[in-house]
Amino acid sequence: MTSTIAGRTRKVRRGYGRVALAFLAPAIVVLVLVRLVPAASALYGSLTRSSLLTGDTRFVSWENYAELLGNPDFRGAVGVTVLFTLIINPLQVAIAFALAVLFTRRLAGVRWWRSLVILPIAVPPAVSAVVWNVIYRPDDGLANAVLGVLGLPPQPFLTSPDQALAAIIVLLSWVGVGYWMLFLIAGINDVPGELYEAAALDGAGPWRKFFHITLPMCRRPLAFVLVADTVSNLLVFGPVQMLTGGGPEGSTNLLMYDIYTRAYTLGDLGRAQAEVVVLVLLTVVIVAGQFRMLRGDER
Repeated sequence: MTSTIAGRTRKVRRGYGRVALAFLAPAIVVLVLVRLVPAASALYGSLTRSSLLTGDTRFVSWENYAELLGNPDFRGAVGVTVLFTLIINPLQVAIAFALAVLFTRRLAGVRWWRSLVILPIAVPPAVSAVVWNVIYRPDDGLANAVLGVLGLPPQPFLTSPDQALAAIIVLLSWVGVGYWMLFLIAGINDVPGELYEAAALDGAGPWRKFFHITLPMCRRPLAFVLVADTVSNLLVFGPVQMLTGGGPEGSTNLLMYDIYTRAYTLGDLGRAQAEVVVLVLLTVVIVAGQFRMLRGDER
């Protein structure tokens, strides 16, 4: 009797498993075709080298990686990308969080100001690059006009190796801060109001409420925004191509732009795919570190 019941239970479970697999099959097929196959193709391509003259492809093992490590342009691109990541991600998340806290308060005209910050999200990246190219013009750009009003000398924003990366960061922050702010506003609105009421009864001021209630309760949306923002910024390409072309002197030569140059300008597909693998590994390492922050919240 017991064995009969166990057999029926196994049949029912197999039936549920088949139904679940049937529902998941389209997603699994798309995952394999869109994610796994291109990743495997890039990994294999990074171990090969093709001749533009003969079209022959030969397996070279780790030779592409070894040559990349010895290439000063590649090392420079890695350095620029790491510096860019260390600056732009904390900057964007901090500004987005500060604006989210400000715009969830009952202030006069808060909806108008919030819409103004969100507005750049609707602007296509190429159009944003064109707009900021006009703003950064050395002679008649808006940025130098503002500096002139303040009595400061004009600056060569996009043609100076010391200022070009900062100019790109300002452009990307103008576009990205409003987008990330929306997630953080949702996180702040999810904080139970009873916590603030209890803190007010205990005599807590605005700063104590922020550090002891708002910040801890928003740790999850903050971790999500930080991870998503990091991945987004590691894949930046359009503004670099349109405004600086990786220059001047390689100061804005981010890894994504270096991959494009190596693949489509130099025709070096093997090393370009090796560089893609390096970029993916760099992204995984950074994101894994950020996910540890999220796990720390669950302990």
